[in-house]
Amino acid sequence: MPYPQAVALDRRIPRAMALFVRSSAEPSEMAGRLRALVASVNPDVPVSEVRRMQAVLSSSVAEPRSMMWLFAAFAVCALLLAAIGTYGVVSYSAAQRTYEIGVRVALGATRGDILGLVIGQSLRLVLLGLGVGIVAALLLGRTLSSFLYGVSAKDPVTFAVVFLLLFSTALLAGYLPGRRAAATDAVRALRAD
Repeated sequence: MPYPQAVALDRRIPRAMALFVRSSAEPSEMAGRLRALVASVNPDVPVSEVRRMQAVLSSSVAEPRSMMWLFAAFAVCALLLAAIGTYGVVSYSAAQRTYEIGVRVALGATRGDILGLVIGQSLRLVLLGLGVGIVAALLLGRTLSSFLYGVSAKDPVTFAVVFLLLFSTALLAGYLPGRRAAATDAVRALRAD
């Protein structure tokens, strides 16, 4: 920004000024030369800090980058909690339905039928949660749009990736109890109750 435009609204001259110099020399070598050059023009002006442009850029994005890592950590924790919760609910439900599964097996249900029954329950839970989550994300997207760079708050690719990630998590969370339920022996299941 040109120096005359840097004057604040109250017409005060700015306290600090940035000077950008393109050079192939190291910043430590340039610091002495810059200080001498500035002192030759005005000895009362201090040159406080000489840094590479990479360091300036890195410090300018440090806060948004740390917020991104914080959000990513929360997202991973939320995904783990969703997977564990879905697994727990489906596993408990399959254990409670042991008698029903035994009857289905006795009537001719195959392992694939039982596995599909349990995985279907898992997918219904997650699809319901995804529906509510997508609506909430679309409504609250503007709030988080200031943290986004290079992507919109309603980016269809992001929504598709999240959908596929949660869908595959639901499949995995339903597969383990489903496999256990599919291995149910009809005679033992019917005698249990």
